[in-house]
Amino acid sequence: MDIKEVAKRIKESGGRLYLVGGAVRDKLLGRTNYDEDYCVVGLDSSEFACLFPSARLDGKSFPVYRMNGCEFALARREKKVGVGHKEFRVISGKEITLKEDLERRDITINAMAEDVLSGELFDYFGGRKDLESGVIRAIGTHFSEDPLRVYRVARFSSVLGFSVDKETISMMNSLKSELEFLSKERVFEELKKALASEKPSIFFSVLRSADVLDVHFMPIYKLIGALQPEKYHPEGDSYNHTMICLDKSCEMTTDLKVRFSVLVHDLGKGETKKQEYPHHYGHEERGVEVVRKFCDYLKMPTSWKKCGMVAAREHMRGGIFNRMKPSKKVEFIERVDKSYLGLDGLQIVVNCDKGGRAEGNLDFLSIGKKCLTSVTASDVAKKYNLKPGIALGRKLHEERINWIKNLTK
Repeated sequence: MDIKEVAKRIKESGGRLYLVGGAVRDKLLGRTNYDEDYCVVGLDSSEFACLFPSARLDGKSFPVYRMNGCEFALARREKKVGVGHKEFRVISGKEITLKEDLERRDITINAMAEDVLSGELFDYFGGRKDLESGVIRAIGTHFSEDPLRVYRVARFSSVLGFSVDKETISMMNSLKSELEFLSKERVFEELKKALASEKPSIFFSVLRSADVLDVHFMPIYKLIGALQPEKYHPEGDSYNHTMICLDKSCEMTTDLKVRFSVLVHDLGKGETKKQEYPHHYGHEERGVEVVRKFCDYLKMPTSWKKCGMVAAREHMRGGIFNRMKPSKKVEFIERVDKSYLGLDGLQIVVNCDKGGRAEGNLDFLSIGKKCLTSVTASDVAKKYNLKPGIALGRKLHEERINWIKNLTK
């Protein structure tokens, strides 16, 4: 059953079906949207279930039905009854109007609806104008009822490249004390979505403007004002350097774990004592522990944590690869190749750290891969009649060192 037929059945029963939220926003922007959410007005839960017995009821606090890969929610109002993201009392019924349902939403560009049958756009709060102006704006003061909206706004800003109006920034700041009640998993989900954007630095810039960056992203907040040698970092402090690197990574990869690794590669600089500025000796070793704690705090997957820790520990070595002795080069290549981040991922981290360039022997990725494929365990075992074991491992390492020596002659 297509969506028009669904809408016709609802209309025949005295209701109306509207496409709502992000699907309408993205349709007006000409962007691809993979989720279609619909609002049902004028019917109660029993009437909808009777019309569509195959629809699956999903939702504890309010009725949401899933059918044909789409979500159908009955129009509702919400009233905040406690602290945090989930403390709301939901009022759902056939008397709830479309405007009431849209008014409970967070920002104007997410509060538009399109009548499925007529195609008429309903925009009670100026969402289309804000789309055209590239502005993210809270619908009203009830925005401050849900702390998750702080991160949603920052994420939408990075994904769409929109600015956030001053009053909304102020409301975001008013929610600072409630942010700690959010689940770490939800915060991480917003971070992931921001990292998938073309310019994720905007996510952190918006949080910084609202003075809430230090709540869940303290290691990144600590990079602000962490001065660096101007000769090598004319872009400014460690925070600015990190944001430039992060945006640069988006030009090089769509792998979110690698982008995250670029984000955290210099977190150790946030722990440098001010009297040591602008130098950050040993920041790579300090950074490993900072990354570990940060990932544990936000309950990130182990793969993300291990990638980030490799980036923190190895990015400086990758940056001086051309100055390493052959033995150190092979140790580096073998160690990184076996890591979660791998040579490919670390090369991107180092390229971003160095301004997007891989000059000469700094390109350890191609050298490393050639070394590993040119000198294999099977070849060495056959050459020296060795069986798998410690002796073969040592000889393999020696042969690779010789390969590097011959390469640099």
